[in-house]
Amino acid sequence: MKSAGYEQGLKVTISAPEGVEIAKKTFNPRLGILGGISILGTSGIVEPMSEKALIETMYVEIDTQAASGNKNLLVFFGNYGEDFTRDVLGLNIDDAVTCSNFVGELLDYAVYKGFETLLLIGHSGKLVKLGQGVMNTHSKYADCRTELMALLALLTGAKVEVGKEIIDCPTTDEVVKILQREGIFEEVISGVTERIDFYMQHRVHGKIKTAALMFSNVYGILGKTAAADELIKLHLKDKQEG
Repeated sequence: MKSAGYEQGLKVTISAPEGVEIAKKTFNPRLGILGGISILGTSGIVEPMSEKALIETMYVEIDTQAASGNKNLLVFFGNYGEDFTRDVLGLNIDDAVTCSNFVGELLDYAVYKGFETLLLIGHSGKLVKLGQGVMNTHSKYADCRTELMALLALLTGAKVEVGKEIIDCPTTDEVVKILQREGIFEEVISGVTERIDFYMQHRVHGKIKTAALMFSNVYGILGKTAAADELIKLHLKDKQEG
């Protein structure tokens, strides 16, 4: 601005033309976001990258950990998981890896690189999808969050009306609220984590010990797979020795 000889202020208007109509073609209505298109992100910065580039970046991070002699991989999907892992769980995230949506590629490569354990920490909105064997958690590929939890609720004896209410929930936090109201939260979440455990082990063919911790920004820790506490201690130990 100064180079052009202008030193006054500017008024900037940011708009999304036809945002209301465009939003109808996105996943927003399913999430309860109505009235326009959303601009998402924890940093406000969008870094356009291809899926191939994201996967290769993850591989580089895993390669770095393998080269350093680390045998216990700590992984989260993105910023939410990073913040929760550091601030709530108190784990050392210096050596952690970000997998984005690519859980299948993560598990395959961790086995290939010879890791002994892998702990995946994720928000329920993504991690619950693993309970149906979905290994790419992007919404454009699959979404079975509320359907899985509704099915498990029905199997615990919930009324059909409750199952329908769960399926119609826009977020997993809304599902949790219903499960707690009906007194079936523990049973349903236990079913979810058992299925997550099964599909993670199925992917790695038992060649690496895997575990997952599922959390909510509203409710905190929701559930853990069988080996989660054991693997969490490994990273707490790493922090204390560091």
